[in-house]
Amino acid sequence: MDLFSRSWAALRTAVAELPDEDFARPSGCTGWLVRDLVCHLIIDAQDVLITLVTPAETEPTRDAVTYWDVAATPPTGDDPLDALIVRLAAAYEEPRLLKFHLDDVGSAAGRAAELADPAVRVGTRDEVLTAGDYLSAYVLEWTLHHLDLIAYLPDAAEPPAEGLARSREMLEKIAGAAFSPSFSDKDALLIGTGRRAPVEAEKAELGELAPKLPFVLG
Repeated sequence: MDLFSRSWAALRTAVAELPDEDFARPSGCTGWLVRDLVCHLIIDAQDVLITLVTPAETEPTRDAVTYWDVAATPPTGDDPLDALIVRLAAAYEEPRLLKFHLDDVGSAAGRAAELADPAVRVGTRDEVLTAGDYLSAYVLEWTLHHLDLIAYLPDAAEPPAEGLARSREMLEKIAGAAFSPSFSDKDALLIGTGRRAPVEAEKAELGELAPKLPFVLG
């Protein structure tokens, strides 16, 4: 629960500190500018709020790791929902409005997470998880999107080290194999999720993971 809060706060702070011109730069998400990614984060925050007030009575069907579905191919940016995000982001017109909305809804999502009972069962995407598992899954979401946010912004702050480490741990559980210790947590996440291709030296270190890559999470 604490790691959710730290990862989410770091991501929101990174957005708040961006100069306006950076919102028109590309992000690490195919087909999305930084402004599009920030718009997606607003919707993510809304999803957190909705899920935490959607109680479920049945046994959990997923946990923090099995929450994720793994697709066969990376997104192209042409999906109708992805395209909708682009139109919504453009409607904000000014970066300050995106910042304000993310701060407003994002702060509320952060407070809701802090108040949540980790043992309570919640429903989302026709699945049931404990609130603790749901928020743990979002550590991976926040960390990957933080990396997406700063993909072309070399001076921006990186995700918290503990969030990177926990996200790598979850990705390795999803993959069913561990990355070589020679990979940093950041590189393991970028390569493992197809956000960048491994260089020749890294290919040799991937071992049994090589034919499985990338793990496209959704």
